[in-house]
Amino acid sequence: MKKKCINVLNLFLILVFLLTAGFGCKNPGAAVQEKMKPIELNYWRVFDDQDSFEEIITAYKLLHPNIKINYRQFRIEEYEQELLEALAEDRGPDIFSINENAVKKYQAKLEPMPSEITLAYQYTKGTVKKEIAYELRTKKTLSLREIKANFIDSVYDDAVLDGQVYGLPLSLETLVMFYNKDILNKSGISQLPKDWKAFQEAVQKSTRFDSAGNIIQAGTALGTGYNIERSFDIISLLMMQNGAEMTSGNGLAVFNNATTEKYFPGLEAIRFYLDFSSPVKSVYAWNSEMPNSFDAFLSGKVAFMFGYNYQLPGIRSRSPKLNLGLAPLPQINPDNQVNYSSYWLEGVSKKSAHKDEAWDFLLFITAKDQVINYLEKTQRPTALKELINSQIDDEDLYPTSIQALTAKNWYQGQNQPAVEEIFKELLEALPAAHDERAFANAIKDAISKINQTNQ
Repeated sequence: MKKKCINVLNLFLILVFLLTAGFGCKNPGAAVQEKMKPIELNYWRVFDDQDSFEEIITAYKLLHPNIKINYRQFRIEEYEQELLEALAEDRGPDIFSINENAVKKYQAKLEPMPSEITLAYQYTKGTVKKEIAYELRTKKTLSLREIKANFIDSVYDDAVLDGQVYGLPLSLETLVMFYNKDILNKSGISQLPKDWKAFQEAVQKSTRFDSAGNIIQAGTALGTGYNIERSFDIISLLMMQNGAEMTSGNGLAVFNNATTEKYFPGLEAIRFYLDFSSPVKSVYAWNSEMPNSFDAFLSGKVAFMFGYNYQLPGIRSRSPKLNLGLAPLPQINPDNQVNYSSYWLEGVSKKSAHKDEAWDFLLFITAKDQVINYLEKTQRPTALKELINSQIDDEDLYPTSIQALTAKNWYQGQNQPAVEEIFKELLEALPAAHDERAFANAIKDAISKINQTNQ
C-alpha cells in the first residue's frame, strides 16, 4: 500500500513538473510566434528602380522570411503629393524617402529610431540533423555617437532633431563641376580651376561671341535664376563659401550679415554670381535668353556646369559623344573648404503598424555590407565615411569623395520649394536694380519672404 502511494505521489510530481514546464515555455513560444506572423512593409522612393534593391531585399528575407518588402518608385514631380495624401488617408507606406532639408517638415509624420529592436530570426540548428529554428533577438540600434562616427557630418546635422534620429541615408551627393573636355582643350585650358579667380579666367578663355555680340559658346552657366539647373544650390554654396550666415539661432534667414563694417559676404557672393550674366563684366558668359543650362551643356555649348552625380545617366544617355569630365568645386579658400550636400533620408512612418520591423530593415540596408551592393548598382557616392576611400579612384565619384567631409547644407524652412522660388526671383530681379538702395531693398524683401515661409 505504501509503495502504491509513493508511485501516485511520484506521478503527481511529474505531472506538476510537466505542467509547470509547459507554462514556462508558453510565453517565449507565443512571443516568437507573434513576431513570425507574415507582415508586409511598403517602401516608397523616387530615384532608384526595384532592381537596385532586389538582392538586398532577398538577403533580408533570408533572415526574416515572414517579412515581405513591397517597393514602389515614383516620379519626383508626383511623389510628395502622393505621399502626403496617402499618409493623411492612412494608406501610406511604412518606409519612405524625404529630402534632407524636409526632416522638420515631416517630423510629426516620422517615427524616430528606437534604442533597441526585438525581432524573430531564422537560423539552422543541429550538426547531423539540421533543422530550421526561430528565436527572438533584441539588438541595440545606432547611438548618436555612432551616427557621428559612421556617417558624413552633414547627416547628423540634418537627421537628428531633439536628440532623436529621424532617418538614415543610402548615399550622399555634393555639388560638383561638370566640364566639356573638348572646349577646354580648344581654349587652351590645361589646368582645371581650383579657385574662383582661376575659374573666372577659364570662363573668359572659353566664352565665344558672334559679330553681333551674342554668346555662341558659354564659358559657364551662371548668373541667372530660372534657366540654370540648381541655381539655388549654386548661389547657396557661394554664400556659404564666402562666410555668409545663412540662418540665425531661431532659424530665420539672415544671409545679409556683415563680417566687417562694410563687407556683407552674402551680398558679395550674389554680386559675384550675377557678374556672369552682366554684359559689362569681363566674365559675361550667360543671360536669361539662353536655353536651359543642362540642355545647353548637352549640346556642347557650355564649358563648365555645376550639378550632381545623379544627373550623369541623363547626360550620357542623351549625349553619348560628349567628352565629359567631373571635378571638385572651385573654392574661395582652399585651406578652409566648403562644399554643398544634397541627399535623401529613408524614414519610418509614425502610422506604420510595424515600426520595429521597418527600422530594422532601414538599419540593414544602410549598413556597410548591404549599402555596398546598392552603391555599386546605382553608382552613387557614399554617405558612410568608411567607404569614401573605396570610391576615390572612380573618375565619376572622385569629386564627391574628396568633398563629402566638408559638405554641408542650411535649413530652408517648412516650404523649401517656396524658398527656392524666392531666390530665383531675386536673381532675376537684381540686374534691374541699378543703384545700391534698390539692390539692398531687393535683398531685404527676399529675406522677408523667406522668413514668412518659416512661420
